[in-house]
Amino acid sequence: MKKFKEDLVSSALEFKKLRVLCALAVMGALAVALEGVASIRITPNIKIGFSGYPNQVVDLLFGPVTGGLFGGLMDVLKFFIIPSGYPFHPGYTLDAALAAFIYGCFYYRRPVRLWRILAAKGIVALVVNIGLATYWQTATFGQGFWALLPARALKNVVMWPIESAIFYVIAKALESSGAFRLFRRD
Repeated sequence: MKKFKEDLVSSALEFKKLRVLCALAVMGALAVALEGVASIRITPNIKIGFSGYPNQVVDLLFGPVTGGLFGGLMDVLKFFIIPSGYPFHPGYTLDAALAAFIYGCFYYRRPVRLWRILAAKGIVALVVNIGLATYWQTATFGQGFWALLPARALKNVVMWPIESAIFYVIAKALESSGAFRLFRRD
C-alpha cells in the first residue's frame, strides 16, 4: 500500500516537469491524429481505434494520476476536435480517465511485461469497456443493456489479446530505443 501511495504522489508530481508537459502535448496530438485517420466503426455501438496507444504510453511513463487526467482531457478534446455525431456524455470521459488510471497503476515504474499488459487490459475491458461503457450507451441511446452486452463483450474478448500484443510491441520498441529514458530521469 505504501508503494501505491508513493506512485500516486510521484505521478501527480510529474506535472511539474516541462519535458512531461511537452510529451503530453505530443502524445495528445498523436492521439487526435490517430482518432481521425485510424478508427473503424464496426457498428453504431462498436468501434476499433488506435488512438488509445499514445494514452497508454502516457500511463506507462507518467503514472495513474497524470494518465487519468490526460485520458479524461483527451476524451473531451477528441469529442470536440473530431465530432462523431454522437452526443457528449460525461460517463465516457469518466471511462477514459478510469481506464488510464488502471493502466497507470499496472505500468508506472514497472518493467514492461506481457502478463502485466494482459492483466491491465483485461480489467479495463471487463470493468470499463464491457460494464460501464455499455451502461453509458444504454443511458445515452435508450437501448437495453442486455441487448448491447453480447456484441460488446465479444468485441472486447477478441480484441483483448490483440490490443495487448500491439501495446507490448510498441512499449518494448520504445523501451529498447531508449525513448523512455528521456522522460524517466529526474
